[in-house]
Amino acid sequence: AALQPCSLSADDVPPPPAPFAHRIVTLRSANVSAQFNLSTKDILGGGKFGEVRTCTEKQTGLKLAAKVIRKQGAKDKEMVLLEIDVMNQLNHQNLIQLYDAIETPQEIVLFMEFVEGGELFERIVDDDYHLTEVDCMVFVRQICEGIRFMHHMRVLHLDLKPENILCVTATGHMVKIIDFGLARRYNPREKLKVNFGTPEFLSPEVVSYEQVSYSTDMWSMGVITYMLLSGLSPFLGDNDTETLNNVLAADWYFDEETFESVSEEAKDFVSNLIIKQKSARMSAGQCLQHPWLNNLAEKAKRCNRRLKSQVLLKKYVMRRRWKKNFIGVCAANRFKKISSSGSLTALGV
Repeated sequence: AALQPCSLSADDVPPPPAPFAHRIVTLRSANVSAQFNLSTKDILGGGKFGEVRTCTEKQTGLKLAAKVIRKQGAKDKEMVLLEIDVMNQLNHQNLIQLYDAIETPQEIVLFMEFVEGGELFERIVDDDYHLTEVDCMVFVRQICEGIRFMHHMRVLHLDLKPENILCVTATGHMVKIIDFGLARRYNPREKLKVNFGTPEFLSPEVVSYEQVSYSTDMWSMGVITYMLLSGLSPFLGDNDTETLNNVLAADWYFDEETFESVSEEAKDFVSNLIIKQKSARMSAGQCLQHPWLNNLAEKAKRCNRRLKSQVLLKKYVMRRRWKKNFIGVCAANRFKKISSSGSLTALGV
């Protein structure tokens, strides 16, 4: 294939970190509609917890994203307080910022920075988007910057997956990590085990219910990078059980055809993250020092080919959309349990 002009431009200057300064938020009781206009139509996402809508602060006109969480038990409030506590630590331009938190008798609403670019994978499968390996480096570098800061603040995300990486704008290359609903404060002296997440992005230690640590997030980072480069999900099976067994076996390889035009540096980067042995995985800091994520301006000049991964990613995104819609229909028909992931709760679909 002929070399194409690179989609990275020299004037791709990152926007300011957030439209408001970092805040330390405390959950308060108040009337939501007195201070905010929540959109009834513009739903950005949803899950078991409730849904995310766009909203505007009446006094300032500031556009925000409102995560509306239904209170079904004491545990729900406990989880939200944990999410607020985590987000209060995370003052970084590649991590979504918390603006306010209001509790009402039925719900808790978290008001967050609104980013308009949509999910990273949704953006790059657009026919007009020219995805190159240098683009992947730019995205991965920022995700690693966000993870490094998180880990520096002793926070584990524990649900890193493509849906939780958003583009700041529809045209630039700036991305942010979102959704700290499953994140945990981490004390290396205490043993932390978790049994939640999305099967194809889980690390072997989560599947086997062993201790998690900073390296747990790095495994997921490896899977996301593999997908960006190839359009394939390395562990995805025909069902959750098969996927989890593939993860446990750490059974993966570089598909020859899809990785044909991918650099050896990129493959080395992935190979140092998707490793069963936790201690052998690169840290976020080591990722940022890896040759693949450096000299980006020089690499951009040489201009990369369009990656084959775009076509396969489109199929992946379409299938995920279908699955989400199917689950939405099931929920409407009051099916109680759709996921069949054994002891794990498949929170992301």
